[in-house]
Amino acid sequence: MDKPLSILLVEDEPSECQAMINSIEAAGGVRLIGVTNNVDKALRYVHTHLPDAIILDLELHKGGGNGILFLTELMNTRPRFSPYILVTTHNISYITHEQARRLGADFVMIKSQADYCAEGVVEFLRSLKGVIHASRKKSLASDEPDAESPFEYRRRLSAQVSVEIDQIGISPKAVGRGYIIEAILMIIDGHTQNHIAAIARKYSKTDASVERAMQNAINRAWRASDIEDLQSCYTARITSEKGVPTLTEFVFYYANKFKSI
Repeated sequence: MDKPLSILLVEDEPSECQAMINSIEAAGGVRLIGVTNNVDKALRYVHTHLPDAIILDLELHKGGGNGILFLTELMNTRPRFSPYILVTTHNISYITHEQARRLGADFVMIKSQADYCAEGVVEFLRSLKGVIHASRKKSLASDEPDAESPFEYRRRLSAQVSVEIDQIGISPKAVGRGYIIEAILMIIDGHTQNHIAAIARKYSKTDASVERAMQNAINRAWRASDIEDLQSCYTARITSEKGVPTLTEFVFYYANKFKSI
């Protein structure tokens, strides 16, 4: 089966985020692995997920940092694979565009162009999928790491899950956060039943207290985080009338998301 092109979206305008998400979901051969409006979170995404391509807005007024800062930090930290970087921006400064290119941007699209649209951005990346994948294969083959131990794999996967739930505002201080990460990892490993009971036994807690702590962490994230940010990061259907995912919906959504990576 043809491997889809994995894309990280770094954008701060909710409407543009949603348009891009819709276009990626509607297109074939591409897969969205993350959405953020923050440079630090985007850098963590790159190093933990190694996306094939990045759609990068230069001016992250509603987020943290800016596109030039992201490109600078990415160049300094040198991920194992350098993704294809497509800059989208309202900025028309030639000097700014030239600096972005010097820092590693592969292409610049101006949002004020008459023919600019989310579908066009996605189709442009789709047209480059073959050469991007070939470049990735060559790059990673030249720096092939030692075989990953089960412990290293578990630690890396845990870090990736942590980045994902950071995006929706589940606080590191939340008691249920660690339980949530463990539940997601257990489901990925194939333990789709009794994972709450197993976590409760591990920490000498009751099943009810573990489940309550996990659901409370999710509830607080939905109360405290911007709803448009939540909708851009958590794209599954929510069945609860409260507008908050149930614990089962939440952990299976992320487990299935990581199984496909």
